[in-house]
Amino acid sequence: MTWRKFSGEVLQTPILNEVENTIERETSLGNKLKVCIGTDSQVKGTITDFATVIVFLREQRGGFMYIHQDRTSKKMSIKERMLNEVQKSIDIAYQLCDLLDLYDVDLEVHADINTNPMFKSNQALHEAMGYILSMGFVFKAKPEAFASSYCANKMVQ
Repeated sequence: MTWRKFSGEVLQTPILNEVENTIERETSLGNKLKVCIGTDSQVKGTITDFATVIVFLREQRGGFMYIHQDRTSKKMSIKERMLNEVQKSIDIAYQLCDLLDLYDVDLEVHADINTNPMFKSNQALHEAMGYILSMGFVFKAKPEAFASSYCANKMVQ
């Protein structure tokens, strides 16, 4: 799985090592961190592009992110696509949770799902929320889910 920085620079180490190095570097600089993980997707013809982001927020000092992109030609319903996004975010959250616990870094999983029933993505809200919460993660949906709705969204446009 290839990860990169926002600048486009490809990470040369596994994401787990990169996250640990990042936490150590940022805490040594006196920064209090929070990590938000989110995924968004965009359908373009027969292809669906996915972007998953790990957003590091520095308390009072901005943030930065690591990005993984992939694509599929599998046809999916809107609900299936939303739950696929959630699955990608949970996979990464699960890989990182022990490390984040070790360093006492808060973690949120963001879902690009609208809480307003007028939007199509809302049909996946209850399943996504149940899945994320049952895994023991903090869940955020739109409009609070900036990692998926804004950060990951910019990577699939």
